[in-house]
Amino acid sequence: MLKRILVGLLVVAVVGLVGFGVFAWRPAIAEIAPPAPSSFAPDLVARGEVLAGAGYCSTCHTTKGGQPFAGGYPMKTGFGVVYSTNITPDPKTGIGNWSEAAFDRALREGVGRDGSHLFPTLPYDHFTKLSDADVSALYAYMMTRPAVVAQAKRNGVPFPLNIRALQAGWKLLFFKPGRFEPDKTKSAEWNRGAYLAEGVSHCGACHTPRNVLGAEKRDKAFAGAAIDNWIAPPLTAANPSPAPWDQAELISYLRTGVSRYHGVAAGPMAPVVHDGLSKLPDADIQALAIYFADRDGALGRAAALAPALQRAAAADRLNVGPQTDPSARLYTAACASCHYNGAGQLNPLRPDLALNSAVNLDDPTNLIRVVLYGVSAKDGAPGVLMPSFNRFSDADVAKLATYLRATRTSKPAWPDLEKKVAAIRAQGK
Repeated sequence: MLKRILVGLLVVAVVGLVGFGVFAWRPAIAEIAPPAPSSFAPDLVARGEVLAGAGYCSTCHTTKGGQPFAGGYPMKTGFGVVYSTNITPDPKTGIGNWSEAAFDRALREGVGRDGSHLFPTLPYDHFTKLSDADVSALYAYMMTRPAVVAQAKRNGVPFPLNIRALQAGWKLLFFKPGRFEPDKTKSAEWNRGAYLAEGVSHCGACHTPRNVLGAEKRDKAFAGAAIDNWIAPPLTAANPSPAPWDQAELISYLRTGVSRYHGVAAGPMAPVVHDGLSKLPDADIQALAIYFADRDGALGRAAALAPALQRAAAADRLNVGPQTDPSARLYTAACASCHYNGAGQLNPLRPDLALNSAVNLDDPTNLIRVVLYGVSAKDGAPGVLMPSFNRFSDADVAKLATYLRATRTSKPAWPDLEKKVAAIRAQGK
């Protein structure tokens, strides 16, 4: 009897392995001679440039000081470091000998030209929603970039997770291929915003929490997540900012990197705004704003704005005049000279900290990082610098954060702040 059970289990295992092998196998697509850049229509290339910007292709495929799109950018995952690859038209180390069909399969199915499965650090789970026309435009743009010789770096994903065939198992569990389907109950602009956000701009890749296997939790889309040592805030009604993210604020933030009510784009969001979305026309920025304002429930929260502004104005007056509290004195000396506003006259270049997203998040990471490392003149509001306060002790940074949380919000205090500051300082900039 036991022998029969063992034989039965063995047969099931063999059948399962064979079935998985059949499922996982993908054929190589034949190499082609690199197409001449002149073979692509200029308007197709121009549209591809806009889409490549919206997809932040350069951000993830360019190292600091490196050649555009030559790869080598390290992406830290919970399973090890994955380096982006060379997507210039170099035939040896890039994608110069890839046909459009091979490019399409990589982008929308996560399978390389040679048939190997790609790690989901390439967000093919979002790019699968792209239209055929947009894939063609992206191919035209990439194939007309200067070819750069750059060998792929060895990834830091340990065995057995580095076995490419296993990625097919990940797809079996979490990948839902398919083009974008418009919501017929929504406007054309809303659907355009949804197409951009859920597809080429893959906003959920940063703003959606992931499960233990690294897949986005689809039932918590845009609910906020930790990314690259920062917190990507919720893009839903769960966003804790006192002021709603309405269309006007979203347009301002996505177009300029500045929102008078919420703060400035910093950390990983800075290149998204200044290098990526800057390529999009105003109509597409407006479409994104319509989509996310709807997700935020901004229309229903509009009445919350006036009381939030009144509370912010009251908090602003706390630091006028002599200060006896040590935390208040520290804030007044270090921060108040820039972060002040007159009642009803919010200056977006002096972010009001009672309204600021970083002060209102459940996690103090973003606030601590900004205090420690500042905001460069390139990030945030272009040309406006917030200095670094990394010479402050961990205790003083924690004291500042505690003071702001207590005086600018009605939210509970952040626990273990000094330890948190030390941990973030250890991560480095």
